[in-house]
Amino acid sequence: MEFDHVPVLLDECLELLEIKPDGVYIDGTLGGAGHSSAILSRLGKGGQLIGIDQDAEALAVATKRLESVETQGTFKTVRANFADMAKVCAGAEADGILLDIGVSSYQFDNPERGFSYRADAKLDMRMDRDGALTAYDVVNTYSERELIRILRDYGEEKWAVRIAKRIVTNRQVQPIETTFQLADLVKEAIPAAARREGGHPAKRTFQAIRIEVNRELAVLEEAIDGAMSLLKDGGRLVIITFHSLEDRIVKNKFREAERPCVCPSHFPVCVCGRESKGRIVTGHPVVAKDEELLRNNRAHSAKVRAFERKRKEYKR
Repeated sequence: MEFDHVPVLLDECLELLEIKPDGVYIDGTLGGAGHSSAILSRLGKGGQLIGIDQDAEALAVATKRLESVETQGTFKTVRANFADMAKVCAGAEADGILLDIGVSSYQFDNPERGFSYRADAKLDMRMDRDGALTAYDVVNTYSERELIRILRDYGEEKWAVRIAKRIVTNRQVQPIETTFQLADLVKEAIPAAARREGGHPAKRTFQAIRIEVNRELAVLEEAIDGAMSLLKDGGRLVIITFHSLEDRIVKNKFREAERPCVCPSHFPVCVCGRESKGRIVTGHPVVAKDEELLRNNRAHSAKVRAFERKRKEYKR
């Protein structure tokens, strides 16, 4: 399947990455190769791009797009989860790493993948189609308590109890198999007044189930640790997030990397021995400008944060 892909916050990401013509760059979430194509086009002789994606279909399309980029640099693509970046790229010393978190345009826009409540399809939501757990499994086998937990924790859904009860009651009659079935149940469970607030009433439920299916938050933490280990001195990690749960993880992981000391505040000197890995580049998250918001609706919730690996001149 071909698909259009408009990279979010492209100029801002390229500026934060500080592309060097002979540098090594890793795109851990290749997707439609929008960001990667721009990075590759700026590479010269000796420059290299490594693109990683767990979705075989998206990877094939992205590889073709990168092959058409005019560049003096080289690239390779790898099918893997970005949490395994350190293993996949072992030995690489990266000047920059980009992570674009969440569901890709290809996955969301392909009705067959079951990510969207706007198209009827079988409940799936796997970013890696070889994965064992599907949205169908979550909806039809998780206990009511487990459903409440993921709806609250991953969807920040205030009607989690009502939605979970409706799901459990209905699946006792027949399995909930499609996206429209699930979306309708969510709408029925939420009070009429609340359904008129904040967009589609099933949005938070679908987000929560997708995060559970793909272990997105746990994978993000693992990916940040792996990316940090691959950066050379002065190398930068740039991460785009699309909801508060992701952004909070990135913010906290960057803070921990910058100031890892766990000594009590009254200690005159640090004795824990934990050294800073570098510095946070973005004091506040970078968001899209008005011009981009007008042409790309998906940029509205996007935030970018960047971290720079410790340089020799840094002092702890």
